[in-house]
Amino acid sequence: MLFSSEPLAPLVRKLLNIHPLSPEDRAAVLSLPSIVRQLEHGQYIVREGDVPTHSCLVVSGFAIRHKIMGDGARQIVNVHVAGDMVDLQNSLLKVADHNVQTLTAMEAAFIPRAAILDIAFSRPAVGKALWLETLVEGSIAREWIANVGRRNSLTRVAHLLCEFAYRLDAVGIGKQCNYELPMTQEQIADTVGLTPVHVNRTLKSLDAAGLTTRSRRSVVINDLARLAEVGDFRSIYLHLPQESLAA
Repeated sequence: MLFSSEPLAPLVRKLLNIHPLSPEDRAAVLSLPSIVRQLEHGQYIVREGDVPTHSCLVVSGFAIRHKIMGDGARQIVNVHVAGDMVDLQNSLLKVADHNVQTLTAMEAAFIPRAAILDIAFSRPAVGKALWLETLVEGSIAREWIANVGRRNSLTRVAHLLCEFAYRLDAVGIGKQCNYELPMTQEQIADTVGLTPVHVNRTLKSLDAAGLTTRSRRSVVINDLARLAEVGDFRSIYLHLPQESLAA
């Protein structure tokens, strides 16, 4: 299986959306040492309690970050797309406090922790961009807590569909009103804190209201403004470049 010729290019694009980088900074990121691997669907990248020696960049595909409860229940706390460093915090925290698992088949680049720390401190613009990336991730986490804790089922699912519309559009792997959602109803349920049956009914309600049209993993949003209203969705927490925002 062929690997990407520039596996760290998605990271450069992601960081440029967050903070300006000079040509020298970009070249330094692209030249970071990395091991590129093709991972299968459902494969663990990090398990809770691990002491990772590398941080993982999603080159292509999707990954999930999740916690497993004492009774075996799972709560998905983030979904990662191309350009995301799925465990950047482990560069400093060392011991993983959650699990990272592939959601689809995925190409990943594993960068040594020492190399990330070195570039972050030796190149301030890169360090600031990486710092901002972790802050945006925290912003998304806060929104997901609010979504699960205070919104009703219809609003939770509508909010999630809106978020995917913006995030996938921003990295060029989908359009705001037409994209692939690589999640089963069980996985959506583990994300929004509902049962799969409840998620099924909610998705059907959104379709029946004319807000969405779904076919297998394909999602077509017929009216993004209305879906955002139903989902209590405001994109500010994603901190996307202004030119990528539709509203």
